[in-house]
Amino acid sequence: MRTVKKVSCGGVVYRLREGTTEVVLIRVGRRWCLPKGQVEQGEKLPDTALREVREETGLEGKIVTQIGETSYWFTGRNNENEDIRISKRVYFYLMRCLGGDVSQHDHEAEEACWVPISEAIERLSFQTEKSTVAKAGAFLGNKTTKKIHP
Repeated sequence: MRTVKKVSCGGVVYRLREGTTEVVLIRVGRRWCLPKGQVEQGEKLPDTALREVREETGLEGKIVTQIGETSYWFTGRNNENEDIRISKRVYFYLMRCLGGDVSQHDHEAEEACWVPISEAIERLSFQTEKSTVAKAGAFLGNKTTKKIHP
Protein backbone atom coordinates (compact mmCIF):
# COMPACT_ATOMS: atom_id res chain seq x y z
CA MET A 1 0.00 0.00 0.00
CA ARG A 2 1.37 3.40 -1.00
CA THR A 3 1.98 6.03 1.71
CA VAL A 4 1.09 9.70 1.19
CA LYS A 5 2.32 12.46 3.50
CA LYS A 6 -0.02 15.35 4.31
CA VAL A 7 0.43 18.49 6.42
CA SER A 8 -2.41 20.43 8.03
CA CYS A 9 -2.64 23.44 10.33
CA GLY A 10 -5.30 24.65 12.68
CA GLY A 11 -6.06 26.82 15.65
CA VAL A 12 -7.19 27.02 19.21
CA VAL A 13 -9.13 30.28 18.96
CA TYR A 14 -9.92 31.90 22.30
CA ARG A 15 -11.70 34.88 23.82
CA LEU A 16 -12.26 36.10 27.35
CA ARG A 17 -15.97 36.46 28.15
CA GLU A 18 -17.18 37.49 31.60
CA GLY A 19 -13.97 36.25 33.20
CA THR A 20 -14.09 32.85 31.45
CA THR A 21 -11.77 31.73 28.67
CA GLU A 22 -13.77 30.25 25.80
CA VAL A 23 -12.53 28.43 22.71
CA VAL A 24 -14.18 27.57 19.41
CA LEU A 25 -14.99 24.00 18.45
CA ILE A 26 -16.46 22.68 15.24
CA ARG A 27 -18.67 19.66 14.75
CA VAL A 28 -18.21 17.38 11.77
CA GLY A 29 -20.74 14.56 11.91
CA ARG A 30 -20.67 13.30 15.50
CA ARG A 31 -17.11 14.46 16.15
CA TRP A 32 -16.16 17.69 17.91
CA CYS A 33 -12.76 18.98 16.87
CA LEU A 34 -10.53 21.98 16.38
CA PRO A 35 -10.66 23.81 13.05
CA LYS A 36 -7.85 22.64 10.77
CA GLY A 37 -7.07 21.85 7.16
CA GLN A 38 -4.47 21.09 4.56
CA VAL A 39 -1.62 23.38 3.60
CA GLU A 40 -2.01 24.64 0.04
CA GLN A 41 0.97 24.77 -2.32
CA GLY A 42 3.26 27.70 -1.48
CA GLU A 43 1.33 28.55 1.70
CA LYS A 44 3.15 29.11 5.00
CA LEU A 45 1.98 27.08 8.01
CA PRO A 46 0.67 30.06 10.06
CA ASP A 47 -1.20 31.37 7.00
CA THR A 48 -2.87 27.97 6.57
CA ALA A 49 -3.97 27.99 10.21
CA LEU A 50 -5.49 31.47 9.90
CA ARG A 51 -7.24 30.61 6.63
CA GLU A 52 -8.67 27.33 7.91
CA VAL A 53 -9.94 28.97 11.11
CA ARG A 54 -11.60 31.72 9.07
CA GLU A 55 -13.22 29.21 6.69
CA GLU A 56 -14.39 26.66 9.27
CA THR A 57 -15.46 29.05 12.05
CA GLY A 58 -16.22 32.42 10.43
CA LEU A 59 -13.69 34.07 12.80
CA GLU A 60 -10.60 36.19 12.26
CA GLY A 61 -7.72 35.36 14.55
CA LYS A 62 -4.28 36.63 15.47
CA ILE A 63 -1.60 34.04 16.22
CA VAL A 64 -0.16 34.26 19.73
CA THR A 65 2.14 31.22 19.54
CA GLN A 66 2.45 27.73 18.10
CA ILE A 67 0.79 25.56 20.75
CA GLY A 68 1.50 22.02 19.57
CA GLU A 69 1.70 19.46 16.83
CA THR A 70 0.56 15.91 16.37
CA SER A 71 1.15 13.08 13.92
CA TYR A 72 -1.00 10.10 13.05
CA TRP A 73 -1.66 7.48 10.36
CA PHE A 74 -4.89 6.41 8.70
CA THR A 75 -6.02 4.69 5.52
CA GLY A 76 -8.02 6.22 2.72
CA ARG A 77 -8.46 6.19 -1.04
CA ASN A 78 -6.77 8.29 -3.70
CA ASN A 79 -8.36 9.76 -6.85
CA GLU A 80 -7.86 6.42 -8.64
CA ASN A 81 -9.87 4.69 -5.85
CA GLU A 82 -6.78 2.83 -4.61
CA ASP A 83 -6.22 2.17 -0.91
CA ILE A 84 -3.49 4.41 0.48
CA ARG A 85 -1.88 4.91 3.87
CA ILE A 86 -1.81 8.56 4.93
CA SER A 87 0.81 9.98 7.27
CA LYS A 88 -0.51 13.26 8.63
CA ARG A 89 1.18 15.97 10.70
CA VAL A 90 -0.96 18.78 12.14
CA TYR A 91 0.43 22.03 13.57
CA PHE A 92 -1.79 23.97 15.98
CA TYR A 93 -1.54 27.67 16.80
CA LEU A 94 -3.07 29.55 19.71
CA MET A 95 -5.09 32.47 18.30
CA ARG A 96 -6.79 35.42 19.92
CA CYS A 97 -10.16 36.10 18.29
CA LEU A 98 -10.23 39.48 16.53
CA GLY A 99 -13.81 39.28 15.30
CA GLY A 100 -16.25 37.48 13.08
CA ASP A 101 -19.30 35.32 13.68
CA VAL A 102 -19.40 31.54 14.18
CA SER A 103 -22.65 31.41 12.19
CA GLN A 104 -20.54 32.27 9.11
CA HIS A 105 -18.66 28.94 9.05
CA ASP A 106 -18.33 27.07 5.75
CA HIS A 107 -19.91 23.76 4.68
CA GLU A 108 -17.03 21.64 6.08
CA ALA A 109 -18.31 22.24 9.62
CA GLU A 110 -21.88 21.41 10.53
CA GLU A 111 -21.62 23.64 13.60
CA ALA A 112 -19.14 26.05 15.16
CA CYS A 113 -19.58 27.28 18.72
CA TRP A 114 -17.87 28.93 21.68
CA VAL A 115 -17.47 26.81 24.81
CA PRO A 116 -15.60 27.32 28.10
CA ILE A 117 -12.13 25.80 27.81
CA SER A 118 -12.82 23.13 30.45
CA GLU A 119 -15.95 22.02 28.59
CA ALA A 120 -14.01 21.98 25.30
CA ILE A 121 -11.53 19.49 26.73
CA GLU A 122 -14.41 17.21 27.71
CA ARG A 123 -16.29 17.61 24.42
CA LEU A 124 -13.41 17.10 21.95
CA SER A 125 -13.41 13.72 20.25
CA PHE A 126 -9.63 13.18 19.94
CA GLN A 127 -7.18 12.87 22.82
CA THR A 128 -4.46 14.77 20.92
CA GLU A 129 -6.78 17.77 20.54
CA LYS A 130 -7.85 17.55 24.20
CA SER A 131 -4.15 17.76 25.12
CA THR A 132 -3.61 20.71 22.77
CA VAL A 133 -6.48 22.65 24.35
CA ALA A 134 -5.24 21.79 27.85
CA LYS A 135 -1.80 23.12 26.85
CA ALA A 136 -3.44 26.32 25.53
CA GLY A 137 -5.31 26.71 28.82
CA ALA A 138 -2.10 26.30 30.81
CA PHE A 139 -0.34 28.83 28.58
CA LEU A 140 -3.13 31.38 28.98
CA GLY A 141 -3.31 30.76 32.72
CA ASN A 142 0.39 31.56 33.08
CA LYS A 143 0.13 34.93 31.31
CA THR A 144 -1.20 38.19 32.62
CA THR A 145 -4.67 39.18 31.42
CA LYS A 146 -3.32 42.51 30.24
CA LYS A 147 -0.62 40.88 28.10
CA ILE A 148 -2.85 38.28 26.42
CA HIS A 149 -6.16 40.17 26.26
CA PRO A 150 -5.37 43.74 25.18
